[in-house]
Order: sequence, then C-alpha cells, then structure tokens
Amino acid sequence: MRGRVVLPLVMLLNACVPASQPEVATRASIAASDLPPMKNFGASRPVAPTRSNNDLAFDFIELSFQMESGRKLPVLTRFETPITVRVTGRPSATLGSDLKRLISRLRSEARIDISYTADPNANITINAVSRADIRRVLPQAACFVAPNVSTLNEFRAARRKPATNWTLLKERKKLAIFLPNDVSPQEVRDCLHEELAQALGPLNDLYRLPDSVFNDDNVHTVLTGFDMLILRTYYDPTLRSGMTRGQVAAALPGILARTNPAGVGRPAQYATRTPPAWTTAIQTALGRSISLSGRRAAAQDAVRIATAMGWEDHRRAFAHYAMGRVLQTEEPETAYRHYLTADNYYARSPGTALHRAYVATQLSAYAVTRGDGAEALRLIAPHMENARSSENAALLSTLMLLRAEALDLEGRSAEARSVRLDSIGWARYGFGPDWAVRAKLREIASLNPLKG
Repeated sequence: MRGRVVLPLVMLLNACVPASQPEVATRASIAASDLPPMKNFGASRPVAPTRSNNDLAFDFIELSFQMESGRKLPVLTRFETPITVRVTGRPSATLGSDLKRLISRLRSEARIDISYTADPNANITINAVSRADIRRVLPQAACFVAPNVSTLNEFRAARRKPATNWTLLKERKKLAIFLPNDVSPQEVRDCLHEELAQALGPLNDLYRLPDSVFNDDNVHTVLTGFDMLILRTYYDPTLRSGMTRGQVAAALPGILARTNPAGVGRPAQYATRTPPAWTTAIQTALGRSISLSGRRAAAQDAVRIATAMGWEDHRRAFAHYAMGRVLQTEEPETAYRHYLTADNYYARSPGTALHRAYVATQLSAYAVTRGDGAEALRLIAPHMENARSSENAALLSTLMLLRAEALDLEGRSAEARSVRLDSIGWARYGFGPDWAVRAKLREIASLNPLKG
C-alpha cells in the first residue's frame, strides 16, 4: 500500500476545517447551496523542469527504486499494456470531470496509453469511499493505492500478504486506489493526482524536490511539469518491468536526451539527500499527536539539522516555516520572523513560487492584524497568479479573502466586496460545503482589527 498521509504539512492560516462537522460536500449540498456557484480551473499550465539530466536521472532512480519507508525495490515495475481506469462506489460530484482532465494530461504530456472504462476488469479501480472507511484501514491515510486488489474488502483480506507487497511485485497489472468521497472537491482531486501518479509510476517521495507531488510537504497538489516528465520517462519504450537499478540507470541518459533535451547541457547541482531525522522532525512539528512543547522541540531540531547540513534551498525554508507554524499562536512576533526567514530562503531557491504564496498568506495575515492594509496588499499581489496557475483553489480563495480585508482597511469597501464575492466560488472547490466556506470567511474577517 502507498498513501497520501493526513498530516497537514502545509496549512492555510489555522485552516483545516473541523472533521467532526456532519455536513459533507455531496451532490445535494452543492446543488442546494445559496452561495455563488463553484468555480473550476481551465486548461493546465505546467512548467517544464529546469534541472540537468544528470540530476533528473538521480531523482528518477531514487523515486523508482525505494519506497518512502526506506525499503528498497529490487526492480522497476509498471504496466506493460494499455492502461484502463474505472470508478466504483459513490464518487463525489467533481471526481468525474477531474479524472477526465487528468487522463487527458497523462495522454498528452506523459504520453501514456491510458483511458477510462466501465469494464470491471480495468487495470486501475478507483474506489470512492468514505473518509471513515479509509481510516478504519489506515488511520493516518487520507487516500492510498494498493497492488493486486480492486476493492476495500479485497485489500483487507490481502493486507500484509505477498500479493500487496510492493517489494515483491514484478509487473503491475491490477491496482486499486481508495479516495474519500466526503471531503472538499480539492482534496478529492489532490488525492486523485497523487495516487494515480503512484499507481502508474514512482512509489517514493523526496523532500528535496521543490516542484513535484512526489514530496510529502504537500505544496504541489496537481501533477507538475516535473512529474509528467518523470512519468513519461517511466513509460519510455526503452524501459520495461523487471529491469534492475543498474539497467535503468544505464538507459536513462539516452531516454532523457529525447524527453528533456534542454537538460543535456545544464550543469548538475547534486542535491544532498534528506536525513531521516529531519523528515521525522518536520512531521512531528507539523503533526497533531504531541504537545506544543514537543512540536516546538521538533521544529527546533528541523532548523538545527537544516543549518548543519548547510542547506540554502527550500528545505531550509520549510524548517523555518514549520517553526513559524508552531509559534504563531503563542509567540506571533517570533513566528513572523521565521516566516520572513523562510521567504528569504524560498526567494533564493528555484521552483518555489508556490511555496512563497503559502508564506505570503501568513505574512499578509500578520499585516492585516496590525491594520496595515497597504503592506498586506503588497505581499499578496505577486502570488495570486501562482495560486491560480497551480490550480490551488483553497490557497487562491485564502489570498483573495485576505486581499478583501486589506482593501477594507484601505477604505476601498466596494472593491473588497467584489473580491470577497469572487473568492467564494474558489472557496467552494477548495474547502467544500457551505459551513466550511463560511467558517473560512469568518476566520479571515476576524483578523481585521476594524471588525474586532
């Protein structure tokens, strides 16, 4: 099994709406809403990676021959026939359209022969089930994928048996993806992108990748240009299931010269591996299972390790971001300084425009609480388009709501009302049911000292 974890490594302000609310984003609740209609993104605009092919080959090997747990995968495995995908269960209202868009992208960008079907013998079965059903099987998973099964009952019966052990797999023929059907449309889509990518290709996540869903920081939520290149390489005719690490490594220079000619002459950066201790510290700092003092100590460890490693990249920035998250309620001034430090490191690290947009929500929220509307508007302005192009409706609506409060502070009430109204359609996709959207509206408005 391989899954997207529940751990909220990237949160919008104090977001993550209460899981105990009884209302869910069903077809009925969406149709009956008295809020403005939900908005959807248009054509995807992925950005091609700018790495050298030497670095891409290194990334490909580490993604493809190791699991996130650290277990080694002895051979490459993939589908060797045209791939069919079906959906069962009770899919959410937006799953069908999001799946159609994703399959179209996989065909055109990754050049994978994949199509939708109603055939019960499909290669990949997407099971739309409740969040509770998933957590009864894997308490820490938001969604997951498993080999050689088609249903949740089959997985329960085969769990911990050779059939569902990825390390024993020789070729992929049948897999199941389990997605929640009672969360926001964006969360369903995010799970769909990550789990279908894992079903087709790499099973590992690497914190050193700034521009990929194959990263547990959960910053990118739809497949990026880097991800599509990795998947295209995965299904290059030169490769096949059963090839060893050495055989794949030998084939990669020729493959990447075809799939990424711009990377042939680029100098390699040779990014360092991420120590497990740093990963543990980050996950603990941004988790919810221990005390505030424990989270603080973990965040301090993450900063200390990043400093000792000599990192100047997004991982150093993310450690400071985590420190800010831990401190922002009890020590807002100190948290603010960590957010500034994070933004400074992100600004010097390529491929981190979306990361900076997340930091901007924190910095602009701080400006709003101080009554400095002009500063909040300055901070927000560069990041609206990044959120939009990354198809992150939750982030986009949050930035828009913060902008509305900043406009109110500047006495531009008519503009504020327009921006706030426009944000709701994105919030409905990003946060789901009406109660969640209204909770987000109230949360952002509460930052404004004029509405104290």
